[in-house]
Amino acid sequence: MADLDRKSLLKKAEDRFDLLVIGGGATGAGVALDAASRGLKTLLVEKYDFSAQTSSRSTKLIHGGVRYLEAAIKRLDRVQWNLVKDALKERSVLLRIAPHLAKKIELLTPLYRAIEVPYFLTGLKLYEALAGKERLGRAYFLPKQEALRRFPQLKAEGLKGGVVYADGQFDDARMNVALVLTALEKGAVAINHAEVTGFIKEGGKVVGAEIRDRLSGDLFATRARMIVNATGPFADRIRRLDDPEAPPMLATSSGVHLVLPGKYAPPETGLLIPRTEDGRVLFVLPWHDHTLVGTTDEPAAPTEHPRPTEAEVTYILRHLKKHFAIDVTKDEVRSAWSGLRPLVKDPRAQDTAKLARDHVIVESASGLVTIAGGKWTTYRKMALDVVDHLNRTRNLGLPPSETQTLPLKGGRIESLDRTQLERAAPSPEVAEHLYHTYGDQALAVLTLAREENLLGPLVEGFPHLEAEVVWSARHELAEHPLDILERRTRIAFLDQKAALLALPRVTELMAQEKGWSEAEKARMLRESEAWLTIAP
Repeated sequence: MADLDRKSLLKKAEDRFDLLVIGGGATGAGVALDAASRGLKTLLVEKYDFSAQTSSRSTKLIHGGVRYLEAAIKRLDRVQWNLVKDALKERSVLLRIAPHLAKKIELLTPLYRAIEVPYFLTGLKLYEALAGKERLGRAYFLPKQEALRRFPQLKAEGLKGGVVYADGQFDDARMNVALVLTALEKGAVAINHAEVTGFIKEGGKVVGAEIRDRLSGDLFATRARMIVNATGPFADRIRRLDDPEAPPMLATSSGVHLVLPGKYAPPETGLLIPRTEDGRVLFVLPWHDHTLVGTTDEPAAPTEHPRPTEAEVTYILRHLKKHFAIDVTKDEVRSAWSGLRPLVKDPRAQDTAKLARDHVIVESASGLVTIAGGKWTTYRKMALDVVDHLNRTRNLGLPPSETQTLPLKGGRIESLDRTQLERAAPSPEVAEHLYHTYGDQALAVLTLAREENLLGPLVEGFPHLEAEVVWSARHELAEHPLDILERRTRIAFLDQKAALLALPRVTELMAQEKGWSEAEKARMLRESEAWLTIAP
């Protein structure tokens, strides 16, 4: 496999393109892939790393949204209803195109009032029916003792039983990287750590952008016939670069998640707590041998790299104590993060106070196209809608999209000999980890580890190999130690202290790969250490 060389990608970025996509999260990467696979010469730029913001900070569920369905029925809201239907369809697509990164998970909803049983069972049966032939399983009731056997951590007092239903679970940042790598294979140019600082206009129309390489500080310009703003919660910032008077179209809220030891969730079952004291939903999920708990929902300004507040962490722990038979203390929190959710209002609509979870496409007078709203599960539908919009309004004559069936990087798992992988790996845990991280590339990662004597663990207690640092630097556009620790391996999202322990070795290996000077290596180490140290 050829290395991905950032210098050559930067040189290509100064060319003329059919399409410039700003924002390397799920939506932007999805737009780049859809466009490139349909023949458009495409450039994708991301200010930080791919999925560094919201797209790495989700609840890790690929789902229609049970709470959105409930809201749709109670309010007779067709927008919410259609969002759930679209998301359930997209759930099945993601499970097919990235089978190494996405899987089915069963979720148990504990019920403490008998009257709740028919209500929730009926609602989850409807949720299942909406998926049609793409349903992942049947919703069913579990008596009290069976529910406790399935999820022993639950409080037994007053428990009437539980309802179980199926949804999808995935690794969000790894999926985002896979989207970018697949777009590159389809001919796109993708650059992280590259910030759009302004637009180039001719005759009042956007025809390009000024971009700053945040790693070198160098400035360059690129030209594009079409420009898409896919920056999620920061979409209004880019819109104001184009038009300082652009009315806001986003309202953002923060969602905080905590990671606890694996003992708080059985390996194959998650927990959905349907109503907290203020009506929110709380998930308790097994994730990479740990327990993921979230989320909160508080109004928040669109701040880059938001941090959980003490109150939000306390809120989650308090509700765990209400439902768990065992006490959960703050000392057991291994990691915590906050992500921004963009709720969108269409600035063209008369009722601008109405916010939707669905997505909106808006085009400015200069021709800048903004896609905002939606959620991770519907990224592909959002991307498809944007490229179809361009195709229709610019008379491009593009072929139909192929992303509904196009496997993402690593997704052709039928080509992988898992028996060979299991025999060659240092342990079954490492084999399983490599498979679910790299899919059909797992043996190539293992070969690299053997050839370059990098079979050692990156940090004790985790299945990650030292070779994965080199692999990510060569083949996955990782340019900073945090790109590795947060988004290629996920260690920092799982255990902050473990990430700090791994940091010196990660920095050393990256320095060797990137040819960093001692001063540059020291700066990278210092920056990463400061970031990981202040994380909650």
